Formats: sequence, structure tokens, C-alpha cells
Amino acid sequence: MTVKLHYTRSGSGPPVVLLHGLFGSANNLGALARALQGNYCVYCVDLPNHGRSDWLDNTSLITMMDSIEHWQRSQQLTEAAFVGHSLGGKVAMQLALAHPQCVSALVVADIAPVDYPPHHDQVFAALEAVASDSCRSRHSAAELMATHIEEEQVIQFLLSSLRRDKDGVYRWRFNLEELYGAYAELRASPVATSPYTGPVLFIKGGASDYIREEHRARVVSLFPRADVKIMPGCGHWLHAERPQLFNNLVMRFLDKQVV
Repeated sequence: MTVKLHYTRSGSGPPVVLLHGLFGSANNLGALARALQGNYCVYCVDLPNHGRSDWLDNTSLITMMDSIEHWQRSQQLTEAAFVGHSLGGKVAMQLALAHPQCVSALVVADIAPVDYPPHHDQVFAALEAVASDSCRSRHSAAELMATHIEEEQVIQFLLSSLRRDKDGVYRWRFNLEELYGAYAELRASPVATSPYTGPVLFIKGGASDYIREEHRARVVSLFPRADVKIMPGCGHWLHAERPQLFNNLVMRFLDKQVV
């Protein structure tokens, strides 16, 4: 099944595609897009089941990757550099491993190519609480979510995907039911028959445990040219916590690797 993906394009130069994380949208990496658009043609894409993109059944890393690969061909992009955060990083890794000719360089922000244990129970509970309550204000939605989620930063991130419909009720822009059902698939490790031998940069939040020392062997086996940079004091939302540092790391890498 082919799904239509919503995207924005800015700037001119070699193509760079930005992929957001779970429950996010293309807007999440807007600061990076603005930093890059002086030297690159930047595409910010809503993943399937997110933002303004179509909803996809049978969601997995493979089907999401297929959607991105089909979109890339529809844009007549023979190859492009990809920057992905969290789930977007996993989708980008899967694309590089399955279709290496499509990816000129890869930046992966705070995610590893491994199978993660479940760790979004409270988030799903908060999202479902809002979906079931027919909230008519962002404030009431935030209050509901705070009964499940302690971190204010996480609540604010999720609220960015809450939209008011014509009936006055706030609803999630992402496909909550499908993402919940596909959660095990989205936590899974990318599938590979051979490594991706292009240039790769992993950026880790120093205070985040998404990329660990125990993941090193898996990273090196799939991405033998990988380099790792650590952003001290940053958590999983490193691009939002220290945007200038994050943008500089990405730009320096792309300027060196992308012709």
C-alpha cells in the first residue's frame, strides 16, 4: 500500500532528509532545517501515521522504510543524506541497510540499531487518557497527561501533536491506535543482510541511556564507518535541549561527507 507523505522543502543544494521520532512531526527538526537550508535542499518529512501524512496499516520499520523509499523515488532523489531522531533514526538506518544506494550519508540522533524493551507505558496511558476525554483545551489535556507523565518536557513535546478539530475537541494528529498495536515492531532492531558502508554519525545525549556501551558491537557490525559524538548533559531530546550544538555537529559532518 502506497501512502502519501507530507513534507516541506527549503533551501538549495545537495538533498538532506530529516525524519522525526515517535509521536512527533516534521516540525520537531525545524531548527536544524533552518540551519541547513543555506547550503542544502532540506526535506522535513512526516513519517506515516504522524503529522499530516497518511495513516498506514501493518506498521513496522520495514513498512515505514518502504514509504520513505517510495517518497524518495517520487521526488526523483537518486540519493540523499538522512538525519533521523529516535524512531526516525531507526527508519533511516533501515533504509541505509536495505537500500544503501539511496543514502549518501547518515546521522542518527540518540537511538541504536537494537531491540529495545518496552518503555512507553506511561506515555501511552497519557495519550489514551486525552483521546478518551474529549478535551476542549490544551490546559485540560496537559493536566490529564501530568497524572501519568512526570517530565514536563515530554508533555510539551506530545502537546505539539495535539490539534483542535472543527467540533472543538482536541485530538492527536498521529494514529495512536496503530502505533500502540505496532509498538513491538517499532522497538525492534533494523533488519540487515549486509552492513551499510557509507559515512555515519551517531549523536548521543550524555544523560540519555538510549545508546549504551553494550550497543557498540552492534553499531560497528552494521555501520563500520560510524563515528559517535556525545552531547554532555543532554537527554533524549538533545536537538531541542542544545540546538546550536546539535546543529553544529550535524552541519560539520554533512559539510565533510556530502558533495
